Amino acid sequence: MDKQLIEDAFREFGITNEIRCEQAFEICEKYDIKKLDIARYCNTHDPKIKIRGCQLGCFR
Repeated sequence: MDKQLIEDAFREFGITNEIRCEQAFEICEKYDIKKLDIARYCNTHDPKIKIRGCQLGCFR
């Protein structure tokens, strides 16, 4: 996982404490980042970044 790349992408998208699935998918495609790496980053970031608007209905 390239933590710096994810941080830069989140900064560009204005993500600070929550992310929507659509944003995560767009970041993955634009920066060639794996979805699992985005999820890991969100779960290990302090404070954690909440995932909202899950396309599978997993997170609310």
